[in-house]
Amino acid sequence: MNIPQNNTAHYHLPGLFEFYELYSAFLPLYREHREYFYDWCDIGSIYGAPSDCIWGGGRVGFGDHDPRDVLALMREYHISPRLTFSNSLLREEHLADRKCNALCELFSESEPASGVIICSDMLMEYLKKHYPSFYFVSSTTKVLTDFSRFEDETKRDDFMYVVPDFRLNKAFDRLSAMTREQKGKTEFLCNECCYIGCRDRKVCYENVCRKNLGESCPDHICTAPNSADGYLFSKAMENPAFIGTDDILNIYLPMGFSNFKIEGRGLGSALILEFLLYYMTKPEYQIHVREKVYLDNMLDLF
Repeated sequence: MNIPQNNTAHYHLPGLFEFYELYSAFLPLYREHREYFYDWCDIGSIYGAPSDCIWGGGRVGFGDHDPRDVLALMREYHISPRLTFSNSLLREEHLADRKCNALCELFSESEPASGVIICSDMLMEYLKKHYPSFYFVSSTTKVLTDFSRFEDETKRDDFMYVVPDFRLNKAFDRLSAMTREQKGKTEFLCNECCYIGCRDRKVCYENVCRKNLGESCPDHICTAPNSADGYLFSKAMENPAFIGTDDILNIYLPMGFSNFKIEGRGLGSALILEFLLYYMTKPEYQIHVREKVYLDNMLDLF
């Protein structure tokens, strides 16, 4: 691998609440055995939302760990926590939700600063007024497949980062022409397994939003080819939009991009560990990390 000088890939990892046990086992290894891991990357943030969080979107949250413990873990390892508040169907009456506001009160005091992954401008304005310490990430649930719309989003001062739809990942001619500031705000979704020709992505996200709001609605039925297989990392690697470690080192970092999102909040701990091994861990040490995490009897990987 050709390692660019003075460039670091910042990974934004899934499962802030959902995979608390996994990170409790992984992060000590990451700190104590840096020789196991690539020196060209680090952890920029860990994102997620607890269960029964009506502001949540993207995936139905299932994490039930005490938010104070979650925040304490992030503080201990100096990692920015991000709250996934990307519900696009919120109405004004939802802004007073006690659970979500309590989360904001807690995480607004974090160091390093907490971020909010967001879709609704109404919610963002509310958070800016009541919790001004947050930074904001424009959510991939906006499904920004038009490059001009994506560029416009990067020009908004509201956002520290913008996650475009994964189908823009390989639009290299236009990506290379972006300004340095725009490149610095761009955060690519690396490991999407969704069919690249899907036309129902926004509908799928809105179905999740309705469920998080407690509405009774049928599940979204995906009609994409091989959708019955569910998420397979091997299938994600075959996606034309997949961003692997070689791509990061040899294309994206030299081009000036440094932020990379790993999806997986709705998956299992074993698969998240495979992402951590592939994207962050040197091949010769992957067995050591896998063994140490598997041997944690408190961690249910399956």
